[in-house]
Amino acid sequence: MATVHDVAMLDLDGVVYVGDGPVPHAPEAIEKARADGLRIAFVTNNASRTPEKVAAKIEKTGVPADAAEVVTSAQAASRVLLERYGPGSPVVVLGAAGLHQALDAVGLRSVGVDDPDAVALVTGYGPDVVWRDVMRAATRVRAGLPWVASNTDETIPTAYGIAPGHGVMVTMLRDFTGVDPTVAGKPERPLLDETIARTSAERPLMVGDRLDTDIEGAVRLHIPALLVMTGVTGLAELASAPPGLRPTYVSADLRGLLVQHEAPDAEDGRWRAGSWTAHVEDGRLEVAGDGSGSLDDWWRVVAAASWNHLDETGAAVDTSGLRVPDADGVAGRLEP
Repeated sequence: MATVHDVAMLDLDGVVYVGDGPVPHAPEAIEKARADGLRIAFVTNNASRTPEKVAAKIEKTGVPADAAEVVTSAQAASRVLLERYGPGSPVVVLGAAGLHQALDAVGLRSVGVDDPDAVALVTGYGPDVVWRDVMRAATRVRAGLPWVASNTDETIPTAYGIAPGHGVMVTMLRDFTGVDPTVAGKPERPLLDETIARTSAERPLMVGDRLDTDIEGAVRLHIPALLVMTGVTGLAELASAPPGLRPTYVSADLRGLLVQHEAPDAEDGRWRAGSWTAHVEDGRLEVAGDGSGSLDDWWRVVAAASWNHLDETGAAVDTSGLRVPDADGVAGRLEP
């Protein structure tokens, strides 16, 4: 993968880090991929942090990162606004420092919610946004002020657990105003378009852990995508993914950047990769192997058999009897 593609666009949470620590094998995989000539872009829907702060967080996990390698939904939203309204245009900002900085960087002017000359509203996650400004912005959008949202993520990870994300406010404003915003973040186009433009990528690869943002975004742009199974997507979600949410490649972790990805072979309703075979019997997914095959091959036959069954029958397979093999290079036997 690192020699076929020129830029890997890496999602962060669940791919590079979890909380304040690295995802297992991520630092060394990124280092080896870079040594093979693969350029890295760190792509995030989070609009609250500046690229410098995002890079600093990445570096704390043992992965070298420069602010120039970071692309945020705030930057993508700013590009949308710049192209529509031109340099110097006044824009109402509801969000954190990352959103304000992104507008300043492209020559737009951040203004208050009551500014009568504002040409648009842009919103992003901001824990210090006050309710009176949200109310005033809502009335202005309902009165016709154009609206760009950085992203629509319903949840965000915090030190105290999963909390409401910017998408919750987007839903509230949409319900009140009857207006659908232009969305910059994944799975919409602007963020990935911005990343490709900034990196001059000719053969980009999207790498993520979420089907409904990372993978769907890549599918919409018709670019290859690698799903790593280190984040929010589990066995049942992968097996039931419809065509618009299916990755080109699947791997246990970021070491998938360093290997070839051969499609499983199909014969008599059975899918084989390495020492693993998978088939569907009476709606249940069955996987067999001698324990010597790689975990990547296990995921590949699971995906191939499950998606084939879903496409042929319209029904998702039952995965309740399967256990993902122990995952550290070599897969173990499956047990009920």
